[in-house]
Amino acid sequence: MTDLLVPKCTVVIRCFNEGRHIGQLLHGVTQQTFRGVDIVIVDSGSTDGTLAVAKRYPTRIISISPGDFSFGHSLNVGCQAATGEFIIIASGHVYPVYKDWLEKLIKPFKDPEIALVYGKQRGTETTTFSEHQVFAKWFAEESNLHQGHPFCNNANAAIRREVWEKLPYNEELTGLEDIDWAQRAMQMGFKIAYVADAEVAHVHNETAQQTYNRYRREAIALKRIFPDEHFHFGDFLRLFLTNVFSDYTHALRDSAPKREWLAILRFRLIQFWGTHRGFARRTPVTSQLKRTFYYPNHGEQTDKFLSQHQDQNRLVDYQSGERLYREDR
Repeated sequence: MTDLLVPKCTVVIRCFNEGRHIGQLLHGVTQQTFRGVDIVIVDSGSTDGTLAVAKRYPTRIISISPGDFSFGHSLNVGCQAATGEFIIIASGHVYPVYKDWLEKLIKPFKDPEIALVYGKQRGTETTTFSEHQVFAKWFAEESNLHQGHPFCNNANAAIRREVWEKLPYNEELTGLEDIDWAQRAMQMGFKIAYVADAEVAHVHNETAQQTYNRYRREAIALKRIFPDEHFHFGDFLRLFLTNVFSDYTHALRDSAPKREWLAILRFRLIQFWGTHRGFARRTPVTSQLKRTFYYPNHGEQTDKFLSQHQDQNRLVDYQSGERLYREDR
């Protein structure tokens, strides 16, 4: 009888200064058709009211020292505290588009060979044109329940707890702990699945320095996961030019505003130069550099719900959630 009281899913949310966004995510989780969800928040030193917002929802909050933070460590802390059979991993600045997000995300686990499922991500009204193109490339419109490569993304993913118990996250990586985990799971004979219907909106409004830091630290991690990979200056030039050309082609087709043209150049330059510099790094990652990677200044604005989605019956009602939040304050 006791087992019936244990939630089948635990949502683990890593956050640092996500006060502008985490309320949307938590409201979206509480509106899901899937019930009996445990919510664990792993906070690494927020100072902006994140925890005050989180305490208005049925959450368990675990605090870790900023100096102890890594993506893998915070996930291992959250997974250790999880009570569910499946662990849902969400970034503090995403929010589910549909009320059946969780239902769709865990459905593939009916196959006992699946260790990880990840869902679609899309940008918001303030996402740059090039980042919209990145989301579209990484997260296809069609699902794939037996993916042949380890790509995944822990901003919107779920793992089987019993696999994590045998395979904790690598706490030394500066990023891409999700891809590293998926690769090791596949080496053990497990499958990775992608579900297009399990969609979240990803608020990714970064400064140029933040974007550079993100791609540089991910490149450092990628080289560690795949030691034979390289990214020479020629790769930087080729990928910069081909992606700019592709973005401009799509911008013309979509009649994108003229302001996006300069933004495309800026984003792609930062993206691939950061990647190049990350691959070129030979020295260890210092604690100061880790803080630069993990704790940039946050200046995002809260994004409204994406209006272009058409399936109105499945949409999470964020307007009512915002009203309740204001009344609660």
